[in-house]
Amino acid sequence: MITVHTGPLAALGGDKTGGMNVYVRDLSRALARMGLRVDIFTRAAEEQPQISYALGDGVRVIHVQAGPRHTIPLGEVSRHLGAFVDGVARFAASEGIGYHLIHSHYWLSGLVGEQLRRRWGGVPLVHMFHTLGHMKNLVAQHEHERAPQERLAGECRVVEMADCLVAPTPAERAQLVNYYGADPAKIVVLPPGVDLRRFRTIEKEEAKASLDLPRTRSDIVFTGRIEPLKGVDTLLHATAILRRARPEVAHQAKVTIIGGDLRSIGRDQEMTRLHELRCSLNLCDMVRFVGAKDQEILPYYFAAADMVVMPSHYESFGMVALEAMATGTPVIASAVGGLADLVRHGENGLTFPARDPQALAARMDELLADGELRRRLGRQAGAHARQYDWTTIAQRMVDEVYAPLMAQRHDDLASG
Repeated sequence: MITVHTGPLAALGGDKTGGMNVYVRDLSRALARMGLRVDIFTRAAEEQPQISYALGDGVRVIHVQAGPRHTIPLGEVSRHLGAFVDGVARFAASEGIGYHLIHSHYWLSGLVGEQLRRRWGGVPLVHMFHTLGHMKNLVAQHEHERAPQERLAGECRVVEMADCLVAPTPAERAQLVNYYGADPAKIVVLPPGVDLRRFRTIEKEEAKASLDLPRTRSDIVFTGRIEPLKGVDTLLHATAILRRARPEVAHQAKVTIIGGDLRSIGRDQEMTRLHELRCSLNLCDMVRFVGAKDQEILPYYFAAADMVVMPSHYESFGMVALEAMATGTPVIASAVGGLADLVRHGENGLTFPARDPQALAARMDELLADGELRRRLGRQAGAHARQYDWTTIAQRMVDEVYAPLMAQRHDDLASG
């Protein structure tokens, strides 16, 4: 596994940590339980042991020295890809390892995978983007939100040379074909999974007690990176609309925003903007920012909530929605990207048009006012999420992606 700019041991909820980190971590663990040996290579960004066994038997996280040994802006990571490739190759040589397959994540890692494949004599390369630059640009409202040309060119290169592209939804498959000219024959649609041992049904009273939340309070939760793409401002405006229109409902409701670094207020542009917006909308008593939370405690926040809101402008899949659904909590999601595929309006959650706070406020009001609707959607959300158990998804990854590529590789070597 190649994940250059952020690794599976990084704290979640930070600037560049989220669903991809969870994906790499949990897929690797599930593959190891099947008997595969997985090495995850990521850039050393702090003082860490070169090899970590924190993810359990069969999985190693290997920190590669490439550039400064501290966190650097994402835009600078590409300068150190050559050093990263050299570091991975040296490690493999020192261990006497011959890898059967490379699975890269995000476009930077795909470029690394191309160079390693060349050095290792044509080892099959599987790639997953997790987000696409062209899709970010379609929803960007400001220049600083746009993907740079270097990324778009890099994504096109990875699309062209990877042996297989994994798309989490049919929508992303279509985006890869339409915007990048990808060969449809080498795209496999395979969704992420969810850890059903962690994200499980927890009684609401137990969850509230564990978080020291009032039992009679209505709780609305958002969790994710604090960046414009996540649409937190839409949630804040919707909360203000709800408060004005239905003060008797809003009086008993609180909104908890999980993610980001509270110490970055005043330094981080988006975190600062959202805090100022909260105050300008007179929501300081109704909305609280609690910073990033460990995944061990997230299931309790989800289970304690009456709803989890995902107001994103774009999501490749939306793993937070799947995790919340697995706890039996209904999700309100903007009807974009993978969320439009995962959250089915009126069946396992509710949807609304992105960037429409009025519509979101109406959905929030609908769930707050109707306990039976919340319970029905929550039950059906839990049932839907069980289809995404990581054991099932990992087996499909092996059967539909890895095994065919390795068989083709074996045939090519035998005939050549």
